[in-house]
Amino acid sequence: MTTGIHHVTALTRDVQRNVDFYLGFLGLRLVKRTGGYEDAEQLHLFYGDQLGSPGSLVTFLVWQDGSPGRVGLGQVSEIAFAIPRASIGDWLQRAIAAGVPATGPARELGETVLRLRDPDGIIVKLVGADLPATAPLADPIAPTRIRSVTILTEDAEATARFAERFGYREALRDGPFIRMASDRDVIDLRQSAGFVIGGPGTGVFDHVAFRAPDVEAVRRMRLGLRDHDGLTNVHDRKYFLSLYVREPAGTLFEYATDAPGFTVDEEPEHLGETLMIPPSDGARAEELRVILPQFALPGEERMPARDLPFIHRFHVPDDPDGSVIVLLHGTGGDEADLMPLAARLDPRATLLGVRGRSTEEGTLRWFRRFDPVTYDQEDIRAEATAFAAFVEGAISGYGLDPDRMTFLGYSNGANLLAAILRLHPGVVRRAILLRGVEVLDAPPAADLAGTRVLLTRGEHDPFGALTEALVASLDAAGAELDARTIDAGHELSPEDTGVARSWLAAATA
Repeated sequence: MTTGIHHVTALTRDVQRNVDFYLGFLGLRLVKRTGGYEDAEQLHLFYGDQLGSPGSLVTFLVWQDGSPGRVGLGQVSEIAFAIPRASIGDWLQRAIAAGVPATGPARELGETVLRLRDPDGIIVKLVGADLPATAPLADPIAPTRIRSVTILTEDAEATARFAERFGYREALRDGPFIRMASDRDVIDLRQSAGFVIGGPGTGVFDHVAFRAPDVEAVRRMRLGLRDHDGLTNVHDRKYFLSLYVREPAGTLFEYATDAPGFTVDEEPEHLGETLMIPPSDGARAEELRVILPQFALPGEERMPARDLPFIHRFHVPDDPDGSVIVLLHGTGGDEADLMPLAARLDPRATLLGVRGRSTEEGTLRWFRRFDPVTYDQEDIRAEATAFAAFVEGAISGYGLDPDRMTFLGYSNGANLLAAILRLHPGVVRRAILLRGVEVLDAPPAADLAGTRVLLTRGEHDPFGALTEALVASLDAAGAELDARTIDAGHELSPEDTGVARSWLAAATA
């Protein structure tokens, strides 16, 4: 019977640092990059041995700049990789040289272990165990396969009994630990009653998957769980078919087939090179390739990381022409929301999406409001000043050409841009305001000569009447204003795209 761990999945908030650690430091291979099968706007990376063999895989869902989770009950808390026994000292030296937090070596459950922390704070253990790799990596001391995971449970006995369904049996007990062994690896169940319950977010594991020999085994497992107190779900993940179920103490288990594997859509020598989009989202493929965060492989040229006042993200096209479109989302959006629209306006422009810092009932905004049409004037001015500093820092830090920058905002983002135009003249020289309205109670006098602005308002927009005051203010300041009314409401429409594309082409000619 095929047994053992198939893969372990966690969440990261920084895709570049994640790649640098698991490829650049640990030396695993990136064997697949894909849009998520639950949410295609979420990047999913798979690392493993040379072929991405089951039992070697650790995978990450990317919540770029997402909130951290909480490690606790009902979660995998640690992952361990097997490395050659004689290489522990070499790995300690590598960790010190790379600045990777490390403790040990120490003896744990009879094995020599070096404990590391990845950039999200996840504990990654390197265990001296001469366990052969299914498809070895080039580095002779690279991790060979997953040795174990540790699960925090308030009822280790119940979790152990449930793990037996997946081919595990008790191997030893040591203090709070019950070690369960399969034919290839172990899971360590730590009795942790009274500890905090785990919370979702970055820096925590989502689930552990166990190996199923074939689809029939998944079917039998589901039938065997028909009386289990908890839902079971079966999903086709293209590279494997799997069943999800929570064990009695709450940890999410998956049961995944070995086949068809990662070579189903890429040749072995090219694994992980192409961003794959789930078949169900094929119609959105081009849009998703713009939304999903980019990263550089070790040794490749990369965009520098700058510490600026706002969370931000770049999308660099294959053939950038040096122009930049800076994007300010609407209420409830994020820094990637407007990237597909901007890419349609100018496919060769580098896109710089920025995230607002204010929140309202959990949704992102650019400044506070007291009701739908009454705005916090002090907060508008403070955020406008911070954004002006962000622009200055982005220009110097990333080497951007201010004469080739266009700022595009929608709704709340357009409103902040409009305020910046008057509060900080010259910071924004070319702006596209989609559904912008006047939010300043007393707009200051400003000289906007030479500043070009496109403003589109929806004929059926319930906030459309508030646009007139903004038009008057921009006109009075001397802006080169093109104000259009289109057949739409407050939502964006294809007409916005056509109007903005034509305007931008003329404004940058």
